[in-house]
Amino acid sequence: MERLTGALIVHPAEIHQLPERHCLRQMFDLFKVDAVFDVGANEGQYATQLRRDIGYKGAIISFEPIPEVAARLRAKAEADPLWFVAPLALDREAGPATFNVMTASTFSSLNQPTPDQPDVFEGQNTVARQIEVMRSTVAAELPKWREQLGFSRPFLKMDTQGSDLAVVEGAGDAIQSFVGLQSELAVRHLYEGTRGFAEVLDVYADLGFRLSALVPCSRGHFPDLMEVDCIMYRAGAV
Repeated sequence: MERLTGALIVHPAEIHQLPERHCLRQMFDLFKVDAVFDVGANEGQYATQLRRDIGYKGAIISFEPIPEVAARLRAKAEADPLWFVAPLALDREAGPATFNVMTASTFSSLNQPTPDQPDVFEGQNTVARQIEVMRSTVAAELPKWREQLGFSRPFLKMDTQGSDLAVVEGAGDAIQSFVGLQSELAVRHLYEGTRGFAEVLDVYADLGFRLSALVPCSRGHFPDLMEVDCIMYRAGAV
C-alpha cells in the first residue's frame, strides 16, 4: 500500500521510527550501501527494520555476544542468505572480557550501569548476571567480512549501551572505509565512564563524519530525553 499510494502506514507505537526510516532510506540510496555492520544487534530489531521498512537487500553482519540471544538471532537469520551473525562484542581492543547481562537484555553492556538510574528504567538496567565474552574490533572484522562478501560501501550501526565510541576507536583507520554510521548518544548518562553526546559528536566530526540527522532511538520517556541516535555520513563518500 505504501508503494502504491506514497503514504506511510504506521502503527502508533512505531511513529517515533519515521524520522529514522526516512533518513536511512535516503542515506542507503545516495551512498549505495552494500553492507551493514550491526554492532550490538540484540535480537535483530535493527536488521529486521532494514529489511522490512528500509527495503535494504544487501549484506548484514550482526554482532551479539550473549550466547542465548545470539542463538535466537541466528534462528531469525537462517532464512536470509545475506544476514550473518557473529557471537562477538566489538570494542576498543580484542580479547576476553566480562559482560554485564541486564534484567532487560537490551540494556546489556560491557559497562556498569550508573547507580542513579532514572525511575522509568527501574529494575531493567540492573546486572542480572555476568558472563565472559570474546571481543573483537572493527579493524579486525572489516577485512575478514569484506574478503568473504566482496562489499565496498559499508555502513556502521552501533547500539552497544555505552561502548559506541570504543567501537569507533577500535576501528582505527578502517573507520574511513565506512560511508556512514549510526550511533546512540547519551543525553542522560546510564553507564559509568561514558562521554556526553556533544563530545562524541565532535569525535565523529574530527574523523570526517558529518551529521545528517538526530532521531529518536525509542518511543521516548516524556518529558525527559534519555538518548538519541545520530546518523552521519563520511565527507567525500558520495
